[in-house]
Amino acid sequence: MDSAVQIGVIFHSATGATRELARAVHAGAERVPGAQVQSLDLDPEDIVRGRYGRDDVLSRLSELDAMVFGSPTFMGCVSAQFKAFADATGDLWAAQAWAGKLAAGFTIGSNPAGDQLGTLQYLQLFASQHGMLWAGLSVPGYCEERQLNRLGAQTGLIACSADGAVHADDLNTACYLGQRVAQLAQRQRGPS
Repeated sequence: MDSAVQIGVIFHSATGATRELARAVHAGAERVPGAQVQSLDLDPEDIVRGRYGRDDVLSRLSELDAMVFGSPTFMGCVSAQFKAFADATGDLWAAQAWAGKLAAGFTIGSNPAGDQLGTLQYLQLFASQHGMLWAGLSVPGYCEERQLNRLGAQTGLIACSADGAVHADDLNTACYLGQRVAQLAQRQRGPS
């Protein structure tokens, strides 16, 4: 068995802002020695009749130790593309193939109070339905000296961008989240 913890960053990005956050999550997880990270950018072309159609990708996700989910916030929830992915995991849910794995989440919206918490709560509920263990940020409020958790969310990373640019503090927080998930996955796995 490979001793490296396997981390997946699974996300949909409509404008590129969520992709920037995903890259920072990925980079943060890679900072942890012994972590192997892969990212899955949900391609709208892979959605057939309203469902994510890549069964090969879905089956490989079960090999991961942890998953960090990301979506922009649209109308107070995940994007339709992310929801199509989530809906396609029904067979994995029935088998509880992801039970006991770590999960975390991030989102971005265009308003500071743009209902991004609804997106994180959806991601947390999605993970819980799969029997996953949720990892929040562990940063109590905004930590100015470390430039983390600018909007003060505990459940996961909430970012805001009115002009399409991702704030540096939000990118720092995304990096921190990736690192935290990789460290927790290592701790959960125990010594190899």
